[in-house]
Amino acid sequence: MAPLQIGTLVYNYQAIDVVGPCDLLMNCTKTFLSYEQKHQPIDPATLDKVTDIVIHHIGDDPNPIRLPLAGFKIQRTISVQDCPELDCLLIGGPMPEGFKFPSDYVELIKRHIERGKTLFATCTGAYALATTGLLNGRNATVNNSEYNQIAAEFPQVKWSREKKWVVDSNIWTSGGAMAGMDMMAHWIKETFGLDVLIAGARCLDYEPRDIDGMYTVIPQRYDSEGKHVSTHFFK
Repeated sequence: MAPLQIGTLVYNYQAIDVVGPCDLLMNCTKTFLSYEQKHQPIDPATLDKVTDIVIHHIGDDPNPIRLPLAGFKIQRTISVQDCPELDCLLIGGPMPEGFKFPSDYVELIKRHIERGKTLFATCTGAYALATTGLLNGRNATVNNSEYNQIAAEFPQVKWSREKKWVVDSNIWTSGGAMAGMDMMAHWIKETFGLDVLIAGARCLDYEPRDIDGMYTVIPQRYDSEGKHVSTHFFK
């Protein structure tokens, strides 16, 4: 199976919006889970379901860009012009006031959506996407804390905050940074299987929530007396 091509756009987003989902994705690859067999039992049938992933950090500027909240810098791995066709595109959330994508970023996003490829927008990444007009008429959600401001600014979008994430055709949006992690976990479960998600999430000691924010994704564990215990079990 050919590696999946995953892209992120480089600009001043909140780090965890992109780093978190990317780490979870990479923990569910064939290469990583094959390595992890040294530390935890992984069914060969689980490994047969997964592939490898190549992540492209796509940008105009060859120089490192400082992420405003985390304080560290990120550098592109490929230019917009040289970017291959992607299977998935991930858009992190910037500070919303005054944000605007460069025109070539907008064209890349538009082509990706028109090809029917999956796009994830985490937190205020949905705001960034809304500035392009490509969310108009779509169902979406966005950072819940800034929801009222953003919904008023882009009334053409069918905003909702009833769920942790919203799927409209090939566009997925989440209501916050950790909701973006949960959204990616759901995509992994639907694409590769619950066993793959559990194996990858266990390496991060991460338990995803469902679309309603409940811990129902991974089967809960109880001791011999019926006491609720940690979801993940480490041998």
